[in-house]
Amino acid sequence: MTPLWLRILPYIAVVLLVAGALFGAYHHGVTVTNATWQSAWNERNTRDATAKAANETVEREKEQARQLSINKAIQDGQQIIDQATADAAAARASADSLRGASDALARRLAASQASGNSCTAAARQAATRAAMVLADVLKRADERAGYLAADADQSRGRGVTCERAYDGLGK
Repeated sequence: MTPLWLRILPYIAVVLLVAGALFGAYHHGVTVTNATWQSAWNERNTRDATAKAANETVEREKEQARQLSINKAIQDGQQIIDQATADAAAARASADSLRGASDALARRLAASQASGNSCTAAARQAATRAAMVLADVLKRADERAGYLAADADQSRGRGVTCERAYDGLGK
């Protein structure tokens, strides 16, 4: 009689061969599936990289357009400020002639007071002083208004520049 292990040895060999074949099929399936997924991931990565490059290009163009808009707003604003400065200088020159006329009027009033006669001298002196004070107040008010107008014009120019630069960012 043959030992038992020799009788079941062919069955064990068949089971091992079937298990090896199944493992080989499984391993082949896993390899094919992994290769398929890897290929899909590589395609996705390529598409993502292409989309990223295209998106960066578009965003850089937008950024450059915004910067050009801001630069244009700054140039326009500087022109407005320069024009306001020139206008303020012209206004000061014009105001200087007005102040000169005011001073001349005050001098004439002072001279006419000195050449006055009779009983109305006190009234004339009071009127002359009032006119001189009024001329001085008008001169100072005009000078201050000129400074305020120059500051307001420059502030407006800066505000317009800032507004245009901000509007340029929204594009």
